[in-house]
Amino acid sequence: MDIVWAVISIALVSTGLSVIIIVADYFLNNYGDCTIDINNGSKTIVAKGGSSLLSTLASHQIFIPSACGGKATCGLCKLVVQDASGPLLPTELPYLTAQEIQAGMRLSCQIKVKKDLRILIPEELFSVREFTSTVELLEPLTHDIKLLRLKLEEPGEISFRAGQYVQLHSKPYGKIRESVFRAYSIASSPSDTQYIDLIVRLVPEGICTTYVHTALKVGDPVRINGPFGDFYLRGNKHELIMIAGGSGLAPMRSIILDVLERQLDHPIRFFFGAVTRKDLYYVEYFTELSKQHPQLTFIPALSAPGPDDQWTGEVGLITEVVARHVPDANDREAYLCGSPGMINACLKVLKDKGFSDDRILYDKF
Repeated sequence: MDIVWAVISIALVSTGLSVIIIVADYFLNNYGDCTIDINNGSKTIVAKGGSSLLSTLASHQIFIPSACGGKATCGLCKLVVQDASGPLLPTELPYLTAQEIQAGMRLSCQIKVKKDLRILIPEELFSVREFTSTVELLEPLTHDIKLLRLKLEEPGEISFRAGQYVQLHSKPYGKIRESVFRAYSIASSPSDTQYIDLIVRLVPEGICTTYVHTALKVGDPVRINGPFGDFYLRGNKHELIMIAGGSGLAPMRSIILDVLERQLDHPIRFFFGAVTRKDLYYVEYFTELSKQHPQLTFIPALSAPGPDDQWTGEVGLITEVVARHVPDANDREAYLCGSPGMINACLKVLKDKGFSDDRILYDKF
């Protein structure tokens, strides 16, 4: 009997403490309604305090870029906060320059809305929309990469620049009880306004990539918003040097299709690197495209082909292949998309060839 009463007592104490915590949280963290002034009065919203500035703006259909879904690992959700909003957090410092800090730049995912705020955001973000869509196609491209084709429902069309990305929202699945969003580059041509293609690589323990690879089915509804990003064709030089690895092929495909469809006068050298043959995809697609359009030169390469790969193409790290084929920076600009390691290695090779910073655009993931 004593044991029973002890258990009951512990349960009552635990319940009491839980109630106290809930009540305290409500009163201590109840910030009430907060007014957010955007761009010096051009737009004003009133929101319940307590959430991050990033999610608060999103709830009012104002979408700030964020590749990591608000985890402070991408540094894209920068905006200027004109009012004092607390000290800079350690999670923000790696992504802000001294000049940005001086200007009041913050990561919107790291600021909790606790009071009225005045902020500045780029005007173009007001044109970012939320779209409902339906999964039209899910096609394996490699053992860990899938093509996801979405048919836009509402709105039924999208306008974007080749190379930009959208944010895809997952739903709870399996043991995952949260919804998250992640950024994926659009792989289709801007001329195809009613559909978008995304190329999604499965990341171990990645909530959103696992959702796409294991939970999504053809016919499922998917929510996206966008477009975002400044990784798009500049065309200031004659020849385009394009280098990609893995799912970094996505924005390159969009840019290449756009250049060819618009019949722009840019020779293109497209380098696509992988480790073994099983990691390589769209080889036949780009080979055929290069036959149809002589201005496109497609150069796939494997860094460590296996004996069963029967590979007769370029061998070596993609940087080595680029070094062999690109003589110098003369009238050329470069576009890179891939892992940080690949990007950093390519930057060194290109700069050794004479490419200045303003001739290199890159998108790390």
